[in-house]
Amino acid sequence: MITLRNIQYIHPNHDVLFADVNLSLISRQKAALTGNNGSGKSTLLRIAAGLLRPAAGAVESASPPFHIPQLAGQFNHISIAEALRIEHKLQAFLRILEGHASEDNFNILNDDWNIEERCMAALAEWGLHPPTLEYPLIQMSGGEKMKVFLAGISLHKPDIILLDEPTNHLDAAARSLLYEHIEASTSTWLIVSHDRRLLNLLNPICELSAKKLNIYGGNYTFYREQKASEAKAFANDLREKEKELRKARASEREMSERRQRQSSRADKSRNKAGLPTILLNRRRDSAENTSARLKETHADKVDSIARELADLRKETPGPEAMKFGFKPPTVHCGKTLVEASELLFAYAEGLLLWPKPLSFRIAGGDRMRIAGPNGAGKSTLLRLILGELEPVAGKIMRADQIRTLCVDQDYSLLNGSISLYEQAQLCNESSLAEHEVKIRLARFLFGQGDWNKLCGELSGGEKMRLTLCCLTLGEASPDLIVLDEPTNNLDIQNMEILVSAINEYSGALVVVSHDHTFVEEIGAIVELSIEVAAHPSDP
Repeated sequence: MITLRNIQYIHPNHDVLFADVNLSLISRQKAALTGNNGSGKSTLLRIAAGLLRPAAGAVESASPPFHIPQLAGQFNHISIAEALRIEHKLQAFLRILEGHASEDNFNILNDDWNIEERCMAALAEWGLHPPTLEYPLIQMSGGEKMKVFLAGISLHKPDIILLDEPTNHLDAAARSLLYEHIEASTSTWLIVSHDRRLLNLLNPICELSAKKLNIYGGNYTFYREQKASEAKAFANDLREKEKELRKARASEREMSERRQRQSSRADKSRNKAGLPTILLNRRRDSAENTSARLKETHADKVDSIARELADLRKETPGPEAMKFGFKPPTVHCGKTLVEASELLFAYAEGLLLWPKPLSFRIAGGDRMRIAGPNGAGKSTLLRLILGELEPVAGKIMRADQIRTLCVDQDYSLLNGSISLYEQAQLCNESSLAEHEVKIRLARFLFGQGDWNKLCGELSGGEKMRLTLCCLTLGEASPDLIVLDEPTNNLDIQNMEILVSAINEYSGALVVVSHDHTFVEEIGAIVELSIEVAAHPSDP
């Protein structure tokens, strides 16, 4: 089991990320950790793993947790053996085989004479067959790297497992295998994920938001039902608070008008009564002071209600708050945009990427999904479609003067060294005025405090929303949008925003995604499946 007691984490700039987080998982329990980008899920997982010290609180675990972080290229410098955490044991084994039978080597190996065989078996379970355990991770795809780390679970059989977005980059077959592992496992799991199929295997759902942790008993489907009930109650609270604010403002106006009328009548009465000037001034000052106190009281009440209302509205930015306003593409539905015939591609060493040629057609308004296992060359095919690469055999025709846009996993079309506002202005083909550009940014949930942020500092969800905003600033929407694993690193809220935006877009779409729920929601009805060509040197 693992228990987190009153965990608090404070950023170096002294901002509190979360506080008083409490969570206790018993043996064999399998829980999900969800929350919006930036809520601190990965940080909390690292604290639970003992890799990060909290500002307050403590972690208690029955055994050392096995932690697999979210992969983002940070392990390119290590080998498979290092990723599997057996490099010292493997080195000791190899030294013994070379004749260096020292006591230290025997102690490190600890009689694990079949370590190499067990590692290869664990990797083979995930479809990996590297030539050696010293094979570098930099030579592997993102999905293959994650499979190496997941093989470590089979190898070490830990009692407590912490995973951070494990299905990012995994192909459909590997995802299914992971689901099977989790269902059959007797370990305790805590998993950060936006994969809704995976989330439905987990119970409870722990939602990190607004600096606190809310725990929902049941799987993801039950959690969504609970959230829908909360959203309905929230909408009622919002309407009541808006009504209360209107009533308070009306009361403030009525009070002010009534005091003005009373003051006018009092002035007339005092003038008729012929009272001394000093007494008239004293009564007038007293009336004005009373009026000022009442006005201040009403103003404080109005301000208080307005602040409460603003706080309520901040809590639920989502698809329902978005206004996309995409312009129509320039080409008509059905026009051929890209057509390929007997297409083949090879790398510099001359090895063909696919075992058989590819032929397909993409027309205006089409929605195509490119499917295939990790290493099948899906991203390479996207580059061929975009004209960034040329085939070694076959033909690929691209229509003249079509507008295309590729949104890759790193949102590389954004310039990380300029501000969010400057990026929006670069895309302002319609020459909108400054205030209009800022209105567009606000539509995509970027307030004034966000405009000077560097694009490189934005989260994945923020980069996605900025990309969508930039689409609305062009003279026309692209005729073809290419998406390469667009849901990787997006929280569920931003994924819903992306789905809503895609479903409003009327142009052609080509998407690479292993997220079947996402593919179903965007209505990708044409599927192009590609296979991996087997080569002797494949890992």
